[in-house]
Parts: sequence; C-alpha cells; structure tokens
Amino acid sequence: MPTPLDNFYLQQTEPVKSCLLALRRIILKQDAAITAAWKYGMPFFCYKGKMFCYLWVHKKLLQPYIGIVEGKHFDHPGLIIEKRARMKIMLFDADEDLPVETIEAILKLAIDLYKTGVIKIR
Repeated sequence: MPTPLDNFYLQQTEPVKSCLLALRRIILKQDAAITAAWKYGMPFFCYKGKMFCYLWVHKKLLQPYIGIVEGKHFDHPGLIIEKRARMKIMLFDADEDLPVETIEAILKLAIDLYKTGVIKIR
C-alpha cells in the first residue's frame, strides 16, 4: 500500500509529476545525509534529521518548486522569498528542462549552512 509520501507524487498530473520526481532525485543525490520524509502534509527532505527543503506546487502559479527551509541565510538570484520570513523558493516550469546546475548550487549553499554550523544539528 502506498505511503502518503508516495501518494503525493502519484496524485500529481504530468508534467508536474515528472518534474517533482526529478527534483526528488536531484535533492537526494546531493548528500548521503539527506533523507526523504512526510511532514506537514508535504514531501520534506532532512539533513541529518533537521528540516532542509521541501517540494510543493505553487497554488496561484501551479508551478512546482523547491522550498529552502533556511533560505533567509543566503541570497541567490534563483530564489524568491514572497511573503515568507524564513524560507525561499525556487519555481520551475514543468514544461522546461530543469536548471540542474543552478539547483545543485542552491542546494550546496543550503547544505553548507548545516555543515558549517550556521544551522545547528543536534
């Protein structure tokens, strides 16, 4: 029986579904300490147990995105903050190729927050 996490991906329509699954693969391959989890009714990714990023579909724009939990700690032109205080997001057009190098650069900046101790890991 599929888990709620599996169902999230299964219930998406194409091309959003394929985009989200590709983003999932990109995120998980960045570091062995990143794990997938189901939190707050959405797919989250944790770095050594701390919330790191998540995937969602923008309600108004209907575009998939990666939410960087501690995005406020760094600036990157590929990220937007909207009305969030802590998190920043990177939106994607599901009909276009993913900017893999940009995604990986942003994820590296985010991972470095945990590795350098800016974000404390218990």
